[in-house]
Amino acid sequence: MGDSELSAGPSSRAVYVVSEELASSSLPSNRNRSFLVHSLATALGLFKAVNPDNGQKYLRVLRPRRATTRELLVYHTRDYLEYALNPSRDYQDKSQIAEFGLEDDCPPFHNMHEYIQLVAGATLTAVDALKDDICDVAICWDGGRHHAQKSKASGFCYVADCVLAILALKKQPAIVTTDIDTLPATRKPRVMYVDLDVHFSDAVSQAFYNASSMASSQILTLSIHYTSPGFFPPSFLSDLSNPDDPAFDPFTLSLPLKAGASNRTFARIWPIVNGIENTFDPDFIVIQCGVDGLAGDPVATWNWCLDGEGSLGSWLGKMLRQWRGKKLLLGGGGYNSANAARAWAYLTSIAMGNPLPPDMDIPEHRTLPLYQPSFTLDVPAGNMQDENSEEYLLEVERRFQRVREALNFRLTCGTGSL
Repeated sequence: MGDSELSAGPSSRAVYVVSEELASSSLPSNRNRSFLVHSLATALGLFKAVNPDNGQKYLRVLRPRRATTRELLVYHTRDYLEYALNPSRDYQDKSQIAEFGLEDDCPPFHNMHEYIQLVAGATLTAVDALKDDICDVAICWDGGRHHAQKSKASGFCYVADCVLAILALKKQPAIVTTDIDTLPATRKPRVMYVDLDVHFSDAVSQAFYNASSMASSQILTLSIHYTSPGFFPPSFLSDLSNPDDPAFDPFTLSLPLKAGASNRTFARIWPIVNGIENTFDPDFIVIQCGVDGLAGDPVATWNWCLDGEGSLGSWLGKMLRQWRGKKLLLGGGGYNSANAARAWAYLTSIAMGNPLPPDMDIPEHRTLPLYQPSFTLDVPAGNMQDENSEEYLLEVERRFQRVREALNFRLTCGTGSL
């Protein structure tokens, strides 16, 4: 894939949120991953790269602030925060640990209270940069914690930064809209959340799900994921969206893919996702770029790649180039830490409008040995068979054609805006 196909355009302005505190995060599920991610970005010279057209750096680096308790209370319950943010807890009361989800995949850990405030604060720092028109694209790879519930931790996620970001963007002043057939008008800002993690975005989707309302909505969530009995997380919302279902909400959408989903399948469904964006016409797009669906991840469910038609890189390039709204790029799952670093460095370069060649060698730096055996930036496909049949993909297309019709009806004929 050529650089011109992926370029976000010379006018793109991007910020990257990082700090030493974030890079040294001791999150149990991803120990040292954050350090690898930001170290590779540094080694690749992403923070120093200068646009020859204007002499300005492609990326502006921002240090995150810590989220305040008041900011966290916008979504989380006071009981959960009082428990999770108290550094003096000894976490010996098993009933409370279970109540707040701090067990199994979300054990308490050293400086957990600081981690919660830092991750939420990092994502909100990126949101602030978008709201203040400092940038068109804001990157926070330490964010994207899409399983954290309102009152408990879940699925390696301790804070609902995705939900907090959406709620903050929703509060922007009214947007002036223009159409060639009508006079200028104002509307509340629309926020679209797209989740590319192999796991369903249960907590984010549930936070905004409302099947009982006939009103329009400022928020639309779309999760593209894998689901099957026993695969985390269990949720009735993770099935393929069905307009005939009484529980259907056209603003809470689900597109599950079968095992082995590859570039071919993602290229096939791109027009579906693009059609939803075109219909909803968001002013802000939050993209959760979980990379546990890439080939080589221990989850071993999909066979997605970084490069080529239908790849993760191709998708992000199109989102940045073709979708008009400001974009917030968040991290998420990814349990092959070296591949997560590769992916997010590559996506960062696309967001800068200056894509790196995927076949380039990883530069010499402290963590270079972890990139063996290839020592290159690319994450190529494995040998997994793509089980997304023509029959299934045709059904997905049929369903989402009707989803678009239902969405358009609600946007144009809804009784109000939630």
